[in-house]
Amino acid sequence: MRNRRSILPAAVALPVTLALAGCTGFTGGGGGGDDSGSGTLTFTTWASESEQAAFESLIADFESSHEGTDVKLNVVPYEQMFSNIDAQLSSGEAPDVFRVDYGNLGVYSSQEQLLDLSDYFEQDEIDAFVPAMWEAVSYDGVPYGVPHQTDVSALMVNVPLLAAAGVTDIPTSADDAWTWDEFADVAAKLRASLPADKYPFAYNWQLGGTLRWLSWLFQADGALLEEDGTTPAIDSAAGAKALDFTKSFFENQWVPPNSSVKSTTYADSLFSEGTTAMAFVGSFLVPDVDGLADFEWAVTPMPVDARGATDLGGNALVATADTSEPDLAAEFLKFMVEAESMTAFCAATNELPTRVDIDPASIDFAVRPDVMPVFVEQAATIEPSDVKQLTSPYLAQIAVALQDELELAFTGGQATDETLRKISAAVEEATG
Repeated sequence: MRNRRSILPAAVALPVTLALAGCTGFTGGGGGGDDSGSGTLTFTTWASESEQAAFESLIADFESSHEGTDVKLNVVPYEQMFSNIDAQLSSGEAPDVFRVDYGNLGVYSSQEQLLDLSDYFEQDEIDAFVPAMWEAVSYDGVPYGVPHQTDVSALMVNVPLLAAAGVTDIPTSADDAWTWDEFADVAAKLRASLPADKYPFAYNWQLGGTLRWLSWLFQADGALLEEDGTTPAIDSAAGAKALDFTKSFFENQWVPPNSSVKSTTYADSLFSEGTTAMAFVGSFLVPDVDGLADFEWAVTPMPVDARGATDLGGNALVATADTSEPDLAAEFLKFMVEAESMTAFCAATNELPTRVDIDPASIDFAVRPDVMPVFVEQAATIEPSDVKQLTSPYLAQIAVALQDELELAFTGGQATDETLRKISAAVEEATG
């Protein structure tokens, strides 16, 4: 089972401490080194087994087409990733290239720690990416990375349990997605049909995934931040609607009591073991669920209210600002997000492309290709305004308060107006 469930990241990995022959832990790289013109790049990432294999294959292709180039891959546990990157950036020993989830990217790009890629991309190359994903790697309009892949949540359903509750019409496209009212009706039917120790669904907002609650806020046409990126916007009618609706999950016993935001039990685990009839799960966990669930399951889009929305998962690839090989690093980043490279990586890892010129239907996904179109279509509900908020450099600090206040609202009886007021105050403190 995977051990990384943060918001925004996509294919999170089993700890992998060995990379290529004998490479363990963290090693320094090109940043600030004396290897200019050496043709060597260091690339640090976390990775699942399928991701590591895909990275190794693409690196071999890059080296073959760039004679004399050596890309040293360093695969490390996610839990150590950014604390070590931070220390290496401070000491001038950071790798030339590293992987970063979209939520953390803003912290680095806002501090001028990443290579500005403006000179390396023509407008037609930029236009090849989904606008929201290019926004995800940009800060103040400047690109500081490439959107390598994305991952979004959709709703997995236990088909026999839904059928037993009289729910047989399961939407397969965003156009037919259940409304909030329809979703509530399904949950109520399941609650009446299921035994007391089983529940209609679980939501994937646990711990680092707490920011996935914002999908409900966006669906209600609300926002966490105003357009200026610093003024709180959550204390609104949309904010109250989203919070009241999600509080009802616990009030109506639609979700297990141990599935709140501070729980260490994850939604996909509850679903795979049969404790819940449905679960909101990211596409990167499709292989895990497929290997564990012993029942027929399908995937349906997330519910919609004023609009559709989902979380922004996935990761960017970036180069450090003081890499001794800026041109080679930029060339490597561009290679990794070429259509052919991205298609191969996504097929091997059950992740989603970020390019508009890749037809997801043409990707031969390694596991459950039948359900992947739902995730692909779900990704299209992410709007650039969502991305701007989900990549805010202030988000990490805000997330701490959001977890505390949602926990109080869901399990401690804290009133909606007080919760929204306290979250707003936390936003003001973080951005002030």
